[in-house]
Amino acid sequence: MRPSVTFVRNLSAADSQVLTAGLHSPDAFTLRRCQILLASARGHSPAVIADFVGCTPAAVHNAIRAFQSEGLSSVTKKSNAPKCPRRAWPADRDNELRQLLHQSPRTFSKPRSLWTLNLIAEVCFERKITDRKLSGGLIGRVLTRMDINWKRARDWMTSPDPEYAAKKARRDELLRLSAEHPEWAIGFEDEVWWSRIAQPKVRSWTEGPPLKVQVLKSEDGDPDPDAIACYGFYRYDTRKVTVRFVEGRPVGDITVQFLKWLCRGAAEEGKKVLVVIWDGPSWHTAEAVTGWVDDQNRRAERGKGVRVELCELPVASPWLNNIEPCWTHAKKAVMEADRKLTAAEITARVCAHFGCELLPYLKMTSPDVVEGTNSVNATP
Repeated sequence: MRPSVTFVRNLSAADSQVLTAGLHSPDAFTLRRCQILLASARGHSPAVIADFVGCTPAAVHNAIRAFQSEGLSSVTKKSNAPKCPRRAWPADRDNELRQLLHQSPRTFSKPRSLWTLNLIAEVCFERKITDRKLSGGLIGRVLTRMDINWKRARDWMTSPDPEYAAKKARRDELLRLSAEHPEWAIGFEDEVWWSRIAQPKVRSWTEGPPLKVQVLKSEDGDPDPDAIACYGFYRYDTRKVTVRFVEGRPVGDITVQFLKWLCRGAAEEGKKVLVVIWDGPSWHTAEAVTGWVDDQNRRAERGKGVRVELCELPVASPWLNNIEPCWTHAKKAVMEADRKLTAAEITARVCAHFGCELLPYLKMTSPDVVEGTNSVNATP
């Protein structure tokens, strides 16, 4: 048992000055210690001081004893952390934890495929990485120190095309060569439907409740179609998108009309080659399209037009078509949250978004034309 200390030792002038200044400290611990020490120096007993300060006599004894051994430093509150803390997480096991997270929890007979902090703590204890089961919060701090963060999962898809590598390499090579050939007009082509019913997922700045997007539906007697199709071309060199809307749906005959329109525009710019990078739906590979391209290139060899170079993208690889993000942003830009747009409003807003001219709809040249056998002499 420690000996009881009743009164503080005699204070020097310097001690008294520091303790008196401590009476104005904003820290409650320092203020109380100074009050106790000054009162003890004036001859008051611990019981009297405790009643005056509002603490126990034991606290007064502790303050006096601390001053006797530590001096003025005893009036400053020290950390409550243990002097010899036990490391809850062994730092030399970081690599084991990192490797653990690269595996599925099901590998360790757990009934889920994604990790949680508590599940990590449980498996670490089971595998003897830690000597006791830690809390999820502590595991979270360890992961933060290791620069492993909680991230939202991203959708991921791969192309099933067995010629993916070769087709992507040709696409990349054409893009590289286009910088060396200013006489080329190179871009990405795609078709898209502008729905008047389906609303895109959007975020908006709002004060209070979130923006409410109305659920739309088809209506009998509506003179406009539920969706409008269009062809689009994203120029890789100018970063501009041009569109032509379609009456009906994309087919080979209309694809030829769109290519003709692109060739005329390229010729007006003084271009010699039009490079079109696109995917492979039926209206791109129709006989009408391939036949017209062959005829166009023969005319170009005689100096009577722009040569057309087609580059087919791998199957199911939208990330290689640079126009795809343009469609996503445009659909968010033209939408209306609380009503259905008319076809005229959609076409006008789309063209305004891309900064291009709204031209007449492309349409079939003959109602009897069937895709794959339609005429190659159609004019837009």
